Amino acid sequence: MASDQIRQMVNFILQEAHEKANEIRVKTEHDFNLEKQTLVHEAKLNVQEEFQKKEKDHEIQERIARSAEIGECRVKKMKVRDDLLKNLIDEAGQKLAMVARGQNYPHLLQKLIVQGLIKIEENDVTIYCRGEDVATIKSILPAAIKEYVGLIEKEAGVKLSPNVTINANREKDLPESSYGGVTLTAIDGKIVCDNTMASRLNLVYSELLPAIRALLFPEEQ
Repeated sequence: MASDQIRQMVNFILQEAHEKANEIRVKTEHDFNLEKQTLVHEAKLNVQEEFQKKEKDHEIQERIARSAEIGECRVKKMKVRDDLLKNLIDEAGQKLAMVARGQNYPHLLQKLIVQGLIKIEENDVTIYCRGEDVATIKSILPAAIKEYVGLIEKEAGVKLSPNVTINANREKDLPESSYGGVTLTAIDGKIVCDNTMASRLNLVYSELLPAIRALLFPEEQ
């Protein structure tokens, strides 16, 4: 009888232990599965985040490359355009150089001197020119001064006696790039009137630049 009770107690304890062990196993598996799902989910999120980051970095690099390519094309286009405009000025300068060798050049020099004297509005004036133009300037200077004095007297009623001289320092002659013409100075060079052919070309070029651009580059309008 006592042995039966002991056997029952042992069986009860074994049953309890078995149920407890089974409960622990079920809970462990549940916790393990839950943890595994959490880790897998986090791993997926990390992979997705890393993929999105790489995709975004790739898009940024593509944008940078595309922007650099567009910028490079613009620079090339601007260089071609600037070279074309420069060639246009150079060609115009060569034609001006031909004018400086023409028979009407002395008359043009006289008009440029008269205009310069009117602009500079000083009594003591020094004229600078190319070395090859010195002889021509000397020959037409008296007529230019006379024309200037006559214009001022006619317009303002004032009789002037300007002291106009030609620069004697040949090292300071105007360069060939001036294409001819004259530069007048007064008050030790503090006042300057650039009436060279190059300066007149640049003035006309600046005034006509919008029209030139519209003619040469209509797609930019």
